[in-house]
Amino acid sequence: MSEVPSVPWRPYPALTDDQRIAASRSAYERLATRRSCRAFSAQPVPREVIEWAIRAAGTAPSGANHQPWHFAVVESSAVKAQIRAGAEAEEREFYAGKAGTEWLRALAPLGTDADKAYLEIAPWLIVIFGQRRGGIDPGHDFQNYYVTESVGIATGLLLAALHEAGIATLTHTPNPMKFLNAVCARPESEKPVMIVALGHPAPDAVVPQHALRKKPLSDIASWL
Repeated sequence: MSEVPSVPWRPYPALTDDQRIAASRSAYERLATRRSCRAFSAQPVPREVIEWAIRAAGTAPSGANHQPWHFAVVESSAVKAQIRAGAEAEEREFYAGKAGTEWLRALAPLGTDADKAYLEIAPWLIVIFGQRRGGIDPGHDFQNYYVTESVGIATGLLLAALHEAGIATLTHTPNPMKFLNAVCARPESEKPVMIVALGHPAPDAVVPQHALRKKPLSDIASWL
């Protein structure tokens, strides 16, 4: 590796192997309680919770450390209404046949449809954009690399941080999503990747049993 300006690696806390196993199991047990929520209450969530969660997302690794993401945080009722209208327009076409029978069959156990009322009820929406060009400093206009992968990792950290704060979330990906650029006043060079609705679950919120099924370790990992 060529010589570049560097700082010493900051050591992790000294742990025994048993402590590391316990810590990793504890992290799994907390994250395993995360569920997608489609029924939110109007109970407010402090903005500072979201700010810290986005900071956590911003620590994600990225191609060339360009950090090719932007989080458009929406609280305005008017903007949420525009997002819902645009999303439901796409969803109506999706459920009317655009998705195809196989995709619709896969979604059937979740009971989803074109009604996305939660996009207005949830106190906050975060619209996540991937930046095709940019860089680490304001005004940079460089090619970004591994944008999809980088934004995906950052989104995972965002969801985990919100879950740690006791905030319910739902990811939503209307297709296509280009209407979000105009609604969120983001440049055409950015690609909308996902909407995250977040807040407190409504008292009558439920989770489809199908969503509780998770593949066992033997099905999602191999050891070589």
